[in-house]
Amino acid sequence: MKSLFLAVLMAGAATGAMAADLPTRKSPMAPQPVYNQPAFTWGGLYAGINGGIGFAKLSNTNFGDPTGGIVGGTIGYNWQMGQFVFGGEADFDYGFMKSDNGFNIGGGPGVTSYRTNWMTTERLRLGYAVDRALFYVTGGYAGVSTHADIAAPDGFGGVYTNSKNAWRSGGVIGGGIEYAFTNNISAKAEYLFAPLQDKTYWSATPYAETNRMSMSLARVGLNYKF
Repeated sequence: MKSLFLAVLMAGAATGAMAADLPTRKSPMAPQPVYNQPAFTWGGLYAGINGGIGFAKLSNTNFGDPTGGIVGGTIGYNWQMGQFVFGGEADFDYGFMKSDNGFNIGGGPGVTSYRTNWMTTERLRLGYAVDRALFYVTGGYAGVSTHADIAAPDGFGGVYTNSKNAWRSGGVIGGGIEYAFTNNISAKAEYLFAPLQDKTYWSATPYAETNRMSMSLARVGLNYKF
């Protein structure tokens, strides 16, 4: 009986050893998924904020040259073909440009004040992309809301005062560079020059004038592409 029991134990042990030597049938581990970030493109809708400084030049005038800050928003759309990028862009800013000026003409010494308020540009852009850097030129329409004041002798022992609001339209040209830090966020720096239409002030007085105006805008901006 003992011999039979030992024989059964030895047979079981041998069977287990043979089973351990057989090749496994477990399935191989599935490869981990790999995330491929979408290729960057300048094409698409974007919006952002901008700010900087503006310099206005008034000629043939008793006004000074307004200077000050500007701040506002931007919206645009780009198409990209190879390395060329073209599209349209509009901005709506508030300008804090102002000047106060003293003069002596007609009835005697006087003072003037001139300032800008809201301004806008609607432009086409044409650019050349070098990876995430975009070099561009731009041009289109510019308009600015202005306010003027005068206080001067009226020639009869009193003071002549007047004010005028005027919207001045014109063209705008410029250029800049924009760099995309991510697929959605980019920053830009640009310069714009806007020659604007002439305006007449204080008609039928000794202080009457028709002046010319141009603006230079140096701005930076931050855009988000949707």
